[in-house]
Amino acid sequence: MDYPPVSPDARNLEEAFFAQENQRLLEKLKEKQDREAKRAALREVMPNADDEFVDHMHALNIGPEMILAITMVPLVAVAWADGNIADKEREAILKAAAERGVAPGSSAGQVLGTWLGQKPGDALLGAWKRYVQALRANLSADENDRVRAAALGLAQGVAEAAGGFLGLAKISAAEKAVLEEVEQALT
Repeated sequence: MDYPPVSPDARNLEEAFFAQENQRLLEKLKEKQDREAKRAALREVMPNADDEFVDHMHALNIGPEMILAITMVPLVAVAWADGNIADKEREAILKAAAERGVAPGSSAGQVLGTWLGQKPGDALLGAWKRYVQALRANLSADENDRVRAAALGLAQGVAEAAGGFLGLAKISAAEKAVLEEVEQALT
């Protein structure tokens, strides 16, 4: 047997409750979708990172743009160490960028293009060093090792790309000095 509602407002109360609950559930779903989209973007710029590291970067509120900056600044600094960028160094940087989802016409691609066309000031590498040193405090020893290995590996590849002076040395003294600066910041 159906009982009559205690109050004529019962139906309104029920509708208000479910409307509010539906709104809360929709917001929760949107947050989850946003979180997954950010994780997917992070995975794109960190192709070899495991889910745990990606989740940690997300938890630290580090977006794909910052990961690209962390990755690309040392490459550009090494390439400009001798005062100009060799074609093979440029190719190595663009390849590393493309592997991280940087399209030539994108905002990140345009910034990178600017850095490749004109040597950035020393302030860029200085800001990068301060940032990665602060970031290190928020990473585990294993995560720090992975960041260091990835950044140094890519930067070393750019340094070796030009073949050194007359092909006699793989890395010039200026490039080696920048690599050492990068390594110190990451250690």
